[in-house]
Amino acid sequence: MKGAYTNPRFFLAMTVMLAMAAALVQAQGTRVGFYARTCPRAESIVRSAVQSHFRSNPNIAPGLLRMHFHDCFVQGCDASILIDGPNTEKTGPPNRLLRGYEVIDDAKTQLEAACPGVVSCADILTLAARDSVFLTRGINWAVPTGRRDGRVSLASDTTILPGFRESIDFKSKSSPPLVSTLKTLLLSLEDTP
Repeated sequence: MKGAYTNPRFFLAMTVMLAMAAALVQAQGTRVGFYARTCPRAESIVRSAVQSHFRSNPNIAPGLLRMHFHDCFVQGCDASILIDGPNTEKTGPPNRLLRGYEVIDDAKTQLEAACPGVVSCADILTLAARDSVFLTRGINWAVPTGRRDGRVSLASDTTILPGFRESIDFKSKSSPPLVSTLKTLLLSLEDTP
C-alpha cells in the first residue's frame, strides 16, 4: 500500500490548501517582501537551512509540510505547534511524531544571529514548508510574510487533525473534523483534488 505522504495527489492537495491559507492571511497584514528592509536575507537563510537538512535527510521535506499543515489547521498559521510544554499542540496525539523541529530551530538560530527579534517563527515555518515543496521538485511560490507568533497552544485543539496512520481521503466523508475545518476555509470536498 502506498503511503499518503508519498502520493502525488496528497502533496498537490496540501500545496493547494497551503496556498489558499497563504491567501487568507493577507487580511492579517502580511505581504510578500515583509522583511525586505528589516531582514533582507530572511528567506535565503530559511531556504539554506532547509536545503542543508534536506541534503542529509530528504525525508525532512514531507515532515515540514505536515508540520505546517498541522499548525495552520489549529488556530491558523501561528507557529503554536512549536510551543513546548505539557498539554501543548506539540503533545497532542496527531502531532507526537512530527518531524522537522530541528530545521526550524536551526533557521531561527541563524536568523537571530543576522536580525535579532525580527522574523517570526510562524513565517519561518511557512517558508520552510514552501522550500520543502520546492526541494522535492514541487512548485515554488511567493510567500506573504509578516505573521505573528501565537502564544496559546492547547493539545485539545488537535482533535481535528488526522493521525499519522490515518488516510487523508478528501473525497471520503469519514473525517468530519477535517471536513468542518475545510468548510471554515471556504473549501468543499469538491475543491480538493
